[in-house]
Order: sequence, then structure tokens, then C-alpha cells
Amino acid sequence: MSDARPSEVTVVHTRILRCMLAVDDCYAYWRKVDTSVPLDQRARVAFERRWFGTKSEARLRTIMTDMVERFDAFPEALALLQRLGSVPAVLRPWICHLHTQLADPIYRRFTGDLLPERRKQGLLAIDRDTVARWVDALEPGRWTASTCIKFGSNLLSAAGEAGLVVGRRDARRIATEAGPDVIVGYALYLLRNVSNAGSLTDNPYLRSIGVGGGRLPARIPGVRVAELGGVVDVTWGYPDLTAWGLETLGAAA
Repeated sequence: MSDARPSEVTVVHTRILRCMLAVDDCYAYWRKVDTSVPLDQRARVAFERRWFGTKSEARLRTIMTDMVERFDAFPEALALLQRLGSVPAVLRPWICHLHTQLADPIYRRFTGDLLPERRKQGLLAIDRDTVARWVDALEPGRWTASTCIKFGSNLLSAAGEAGLVVGRRDARRIATEAGPDVIVGYALYLLRNVSNAGSLTDNPYLRSIGVGGGRLPARIPGVRVAELGGVVDVTWGYPDLTAWGLETLGAAA
């Protein structure tokens, strides 16, 4: 029997070269999108109604491609965000970050593997050339040197918007602070119904926000965590992401 759940994207692509984290655009999208409008018409609607300010219609088509992959592909999360309407500004980059991870395997590996591994090794700075070499090593020879450099710049910029690296010039400091407990809760409830290669308590999404090695914070809203003999037991306080989010994120708005 096939798994009908939404799934993280596994096919490598280069969309990060054209659209980075784009927090403001993501926020505008989930507040204004009408999912009943056909995909091929949404850029025109967004342009006419100025969802994204003065951006050109051609630029909106690029943005729409990413928004669909980040949010429409995970309909429960998108419906929740639309129902909430307002999400605190401090939480928006984290939500956009997690959804960009879901939609982009290179960004997911960069933020969920490379940055945490460097933190673990005590290497708390990273520059564009290091990221470019890392990208090239993922699939040697697939991209030109200039494309790898562009990857390096855009991955760092996206991670900077998420708060995972600090600074605008090389070398950038890798943040060591964990994400808010409410975002850990969002990640857990989101991933609960999304097919992904990690385990519930150890995956690139949690590692990227400073929670790794199967250990979860003690105070996650709507989640009770118990550990016995190295085994982590998670008790869910809500039946799904929607119920959790309306109660928890709704209270934070």
C-alpha cells in the first residue's frame, strides 16, 4: 500500500539560485493565496492584486513555483497558516526555513547536516568558498564553478535570513542558539504526517534548529517527552498539526 502522505522533495534542483528564503513573500503567499485558483493563473492574480508589491509578473512566476512546492505540497500546514492569518514576525523565518527544507534537498542538507556538523566540531565560522566546495562535492562535475559560488552565496543568505548564520560578509558566524520551543513543536507536528528520511526525533529539520541526537527539549508546547534507557517516548497533546497550531500559534499571534 502506497504512502499517501506528503513527502519531502528528494530530487536535487537549483531553485535556491532564483528564490532564497523570501520570508516576506512566503508570508504574503500563505495569507492571500486562493488554492482554488489554477496554478497557471496564480501569478497573474498575484500581479494584478499586488500581493508582492511591485515585482514583475515574470518574477512572480518564479516565486509561485517555490511557494507551491513549499506550501501547497503540504496542505494541512498551508490551511493552518491561512486560518491563523497573523503569525508573529519572530516565528515567520523559522516556519519558512522548515518549509524550504522540505522543498529543497540541498538547502536541507546544508542547514541540517553541514552547519550542525561544523557546530559539533567547534568550527563556528563558514564562508562562501567552503559552501561552494561542499556543493560541488555533492555531485562532482554537475555544476560549473560559478554556479557553485552562486549556490554558496544564496545558501548562506537564506540561512542568514533564518538566523542560522550571522553577518553579511565572509566568514559568517554559525549561530549556536537553538530555535524556540514552539518551532520545535511545529516541526514535530508537521513531520508527524510527512514522509521523510529521518526519524521523528533525529532528522535534518530538528538538527537545523539546534535539536539533535534524538534529544528533545523538555518543554515543547503540546508535546510530552520521556526518555528511558535511551528510548525517547513522545506523547502528543493534540491529534494533528491543525489542532496544535490553532491553540499554540494562535495564542502567540
